[in-house]
Amino acid sequence: MEHDEEVEVTASGASLTVPSQVGSLKKGGYVLIKDHPCKIVDMSVAKVGKHGSAKAKITGIDVFTANKYEEIHPTSHNIDVPVITREDWTLVDISRDGYASLMNDSGETKEDLKVPDDEIGQKMQSLLDGGATVSTTVLRAMGREKIVDCKEI
Repeated sequence: MEHDEEVEVTASGASLTVPSQVGSLKKGGYVLIKDHPCKIVDMSVAKVGKHGSAKAKITGIDVFTANKYEEIHPTSHNIDVPVITREDWTLVDISRDGYASLMNDSGETKEDLKVPDDEIGQKMQSLLDGGATVSTTVLRAMGREKIVDCKEI
């Protein structure tokens, strides 16, 4: 008896975040603030009283929406840091409804990312219209993806 079943393969045991001590975080790094993956743009540490512990005020910008978030935590506590990956994909085309058609070095294609509605998206379109070969950088975190950069290759 023959079975035609489609099996979805995912990275087993892959975590979306890793724990890190608040005191070891640095400006320019990444952190999860209010369940949003953020790039740390400011961090200040204040010593509190004789029996208190040092506290860190962390300000971050969401990597997907550019919204600003802040949290305060004791420097000795752990906080989640998002696992962030960057991949380069070649831009093949941009559909009429604004989705990018991308291909990686292995020949895999991706057509589920919208072209950003900002200067990166405008640059992608003008380079493509000019006949250039365009490399895009796709940022992935917390199960989401976004095109964050492009350049002519």
